[in-house]
Amino acid sequence: MIELIKSADDLARQKFDVFVPTMGALHAGHQSLIKLAKEKGDRVLVSIFVNPLQFENKDDLAKYPKTLDADLKLAEAAGATAVFAPSYEDVYPGEITKIEAGAIGNLYEGASRAGHFSGMLTVVKRLFDLVQPKIAIFGEKDFQQLFLIKQMVKELKLPIEIIAAPIIRESDGLAMSSRNVRLDEAGRKSSLIISKSLNENSITVMQKVLATEPGFTLDYLEIIDEDTFLPATSDSKNKRAIIAGWVNGVRLLDNKRMGATA
Repeated sequence: MIELIKSADDLARQKFDVFVPTMGALHAGHQSLIKLAKEKGDRVLVSIFVNPLQFENKDDLAKYPKTLDADLKLAEAAGATAVFAPSYEDVYPGEITKIEAGAIGNLYEGASRAGHFSGMLTVVKRLFDLVQPKIAIFGEKDFQQLFLIKQMVKELKLPIEIIAAPIIRESDGLAMSSRNVRLDEAGRKSSLIISKSLNENSITVMQKVLATEPGFTLDYLEIIDEDTFLPATSDSKNKRAIIAGWVNGVRLLDNKRMGATA
């Protein structure tokens, strides 16, 4: 039976090889991270903590789903050893030392969500300090987040290997997300335009595809260089299309390596 760890003191008595940080509301995408973690080490810890620092919208924070009982079952089924579900006081016991996301953190997702990435890096660093893992697993769906975490680990010289897990999609192509449950039937259909657009190979064509769906409002669309997270150039070896927008007030994001098959 999976163990539920609720305090930092209890966590400190144990050691885990691989760490999968989450905000809960687990789904098959999270399970893929846990299964990959299990391949990398015997003792896998999943954290569930909804971090207030990375929500610029209080209403969005209030609406974020909390499903601990279901999360425990999903984590156990995927092979997790334990789940760490700390309180705010455990994660932030005193004055908060913020990790700034820098220039890249102000682009794209960061431009629309002020302070989001600094809040994300702050909690990830704090969780790394508590867990002390050898390996941490993050999904490619939040590609800018993944980039910034790798950058933080390198700059702070943290002894942690960051492993990226591929995006897991629904059978119709929609990238799995905890936010998907907030889509009604019409919104769910509208959201499919995102993955459809990513099957194209230029921004111009992607924009034309997106324009055919009135239920989708575009925030940003760019083809970036994976190594710099700046707009790709003819010299970029690894290019990736990144996209974000809204369907009925629900923010959705996705990305895809250029030249990759669906």
